[in-house]
Amino acid sequence: MRLDILNNGYKLGTRILFSVIKAISGYPLPDAARLVFYRPDFYGTPAKKFTHKAMRGPSSWSVGDRELMAAYVSGINSCSFCVKAHSAVSARAYSDSSLVARALADVETAPIPSPLRAMLILLGKLTREHKIDASDIRSVMSSGVSAEQIEDALAVCFAFNVTNRLADAFGFFVPGNKAFDAGAKYLLKRGYQ
Repeated sequence: MRLDILNNGYKLGTRILFSVIKAISGYPLPDAARLVFYRPDFYGTPAKKFTHKAMRGPSSWSVGDRELMAAYVSGINSCSFCVKAHSAVSARAYSDSSLVARALADVETAPIPSPLRAMLILLGKLTREHKIDASDIRSVMSSGVSAEQIEDALAVCFAFNVTNRLADAFGFFVPGNKAFDAGAKYLLKRGYQ
């Protein structure tokens, strides 16, 4: 059930901003962005900072890799909005939508580097089972993933496990592919700030 706050819980200035964004882009502001504007002191500002750092901060994972991680975690959580949004960004970052689709369909056989495959498998286990252990970490590290890469990937996993639950709780509207493609262009250019 969609909560009314995503439609009406904003001050006049914020509603005007939403109208301007729609007029310029041709698309309404996605619900993920609308949520950030609702109570920015409580959720919006801290979430934007954390997510931007996880998705665009310094990391040896590429932007495409981190967006694929976000889409993969979202797929495990069955969050349609986030799967489509972050698949679109990952596909643009990689310039390869087929690669993203194949990785999401079957991570074991997808044509991705073994360190990324191992990391996705670990994130999948953590998302499904809510726990990992030292043997899981050793397995990922044996594929060539560094401790810093694990930390970076876990930040992505955390950000999207939270976002997926919010998307489902607030009943985020899932627009068409053109809207997700427009959003992907924006996220690649500006990030999550």
